[in-house]
Amino acid sequence: MIRPITAQDRALYLSLMDEFYHSPAVLHPVRADYYERAVDEMLARDTYLLGYLLEADGKTAGYAMLARAYSTECGGPVLWIEELYVREAFRSMGLGHEFFDFLEKTFSKEVCRFRLEVEPENTGAQSLYRRLGFEVLPYTQMVREFPR
Repeated sequence: MIRPITAQDRALYLSLMDEFYHSPAVLHPVRADYYERAVDEMLARDTYLLGYLLEADGKTAGYAMLARAYSTECGGPVLWIEELYVREAFRSMGLGHEFFDFLEKTFSKEVCRFRLEVEPENTGAQSLYRRLGFEVLPYTQMVREFPR
């Protein structure tokens, strides 16, 4: 089951984010106050961020964070799969497929693209994304940070 987070899920969602940001799926850990800001933004409004819990057999299996954007390149709104985390005990159970089916049913009429990033070493996730129709964009990501 996939459901939006609620205020009652705040502590659980933050603990899942902490698991994710201390896993091999990310380049480096992120400060806890950064995830607190993200969760607070999701709970306050859905302008930029959307949060979901993934559940299986009545247990919390993971979470997803989505970010809204606009792309001239594809001619409309884009939905970034900012974070998708499935706990190890729940992997290879079809939750990834279930989540992307949910995304397609829920958002494909309002956006022109789903976009995500994946670590080069995360070959399992890359394989899933390719099977789901995702393609590699030949861009080099660059950032300039303004830490707060």
